[in-house]
Amino acid sequence: MKIVYFYQYFSTPKGSWGTRVYDFAKQWTEKGHSVTVVTSIYAKSDLKASRWTEEQIIDGIRVKILNLRIDNKQSPLRRIWTFFAFSIWSSWYALTLPADVVVASSGPITVGIPGLVARYLRGRKLVFEARDLWPDTAILMGALPNPVLQKLAYRFERLCYRAAHLIVALSPGIQQNIARRCGFNHSISIPNATNLDLFGTPVANVPLPASLSGKKVVIYTGNIGAVNNSTLLFETAKALRQRNDIAILLIGDGQLKQELLTKQQQDALPNFFIYDLMPKNELVAYVQQAWLAIVPLKRAPLLDTSSPNKLMEALAAGTPVIQTTDGWIRTFLEEHQCGFTFSSDDPAALATLLISLADDPTWRPAMSLRASAVARRLFDKNQLATDYLTALSNVCQSKPQATDRLTDRTHWISG
Repeated sequence: MKIVYFYQYFSTPKGSWGTRVYDFAKQWTEKGHSVTVVTSIYAKSDLKASRWTEEQIIDGIRVKILNLRIDNKQSPLRRIWTFFAFSIWSSWYALTLPADVVVASSGPITVGIPGLVARYLRGRKLVFEARDLWPDTAILMGALPNPVLQKLAYRFERLCYRAAHLIVALSPGIQQNIARRCGFNHSISIPNATNLDLFGTPVANVPLPASLSGKKVVIYTGNIGAVNNSTLLFETAKALRQRNDIAILLIGDGQLKQELLTKQQQDALPNFFIYDLMPKNELVAYVQQAWLAIVPLKRAPLLDTSSPNKLMEALAAGTPVIQTTDGWIRTFLEEHQCGFTFSSDDPAALATLLISLADDPTWRPAMSLRASAVARRLFDKNQLATDYLTALSNVCQSKPQATDRLTDRTHWISG
């Protein structure tokens, strides 16, 4: 098959961002398929370009790089401009690149524009990948406050779903939301995957920094911002000031990073740390040696549908997870007994929970083993790439109904 993938945030393991598209596309090319990814320059990716448009071959993947920089620190207007610029610019490739199937990976929802161009002007088979729920996410973040624009965005969202031969949701929550709100059931759920060879293989002789040595490290990796409830982690560290054995570590970048660094210095907190972004192959040692990984998303029904890559990476590393949503992740952790849910924004209560866990040495060994096992069974990138390829093949053969339930591994996804 000839597969064209429109995705603005492409990164390899050398970058500090999720590698789902890289991992899947690499396996597809190794199986003899032609994969072209049309992307831009994301601040957390390792991609670089010296020309306006540049083509690179990365591990067999043909990557068309549009030299537009996207950064979470940009103003909302600037980010919206880059989203539209990418969608219009990439529409040229939707018109000109040969393809049996086109994948448009959202967010942002504007990536649907080249998908629709390929679908209606070139007659391509279209798969719409919903990584999160746009425009809901943009509205939640305050990036789309105008009610008229919101209404137009929702209409465009439905148009993208309707045009797609198949919708691929990254979580069961997203899949169920689309079915409930829009009535579209031509969908499957293929979650974020993890590189088991990387995160599941113990890293030897890489000790943590001295400031973390001997501590029970609660690790957060990713964007440091309001949606990710980063202030909750800082306030929890303050509540844990007297517990020298528990440390809160954030590794990443984002809108609140400098503010929290300043507060940390002002309060002289000995148990709160923020490290810069690091490549996946460096990050893995920290995740493996952490006591707990935390996914502290802001409490909002929309975020209950999220599929954070950090969850899968932590489980693959055998690191139990503590998280704050009330959606599918809560159900998943309860079913597989590989983590905890904390349904509150009270840092004192979170500190109390962490202290109780720290004072009980019995729970972690078995939970760590269960985390590793469930990651290998459900989140292996190689198997999920195969499942996705099967879905694309069925779409090309005009059999989207055959993708309703790909394998037993995804039974928990579709309920």
